[in-house]
Amino acid sequence: MALVLDSRLDLPVARRLHATLLARSGTALEIDASAVSHLGGLCLQILLAAGQNWRKTGTSLIIRQRSAQFDAALKAFGVEPADLQSLPEEGV
Repeated sequence: MALVLDSRLDLPVARRLHATLLARSGTALEIDASAVSHLGGLCLQILLAAGQNWRKTGTSLIIRQRSAQFDAALKAFGVEPADLQSLPEEGV
């Protein structure tokens, strides 16, 4: 089941986002960012750290759907969608 992100990823939801990702650490995860209308810096840092953590463990973390606002925020921060994901090679 995909993790559906809140529409506003800002300071009030940062702690909950972190706890949710921490609870799912080590398991394959698909994220739905299609409803995101605002992506703040702290939540972006949490998502970047999650991508790094999933890459370290070789576990899949994929953002399948992204809103235009989510993509615009990534671009404004100079972040590529691939920076948030972990796509382990098959058979490894």
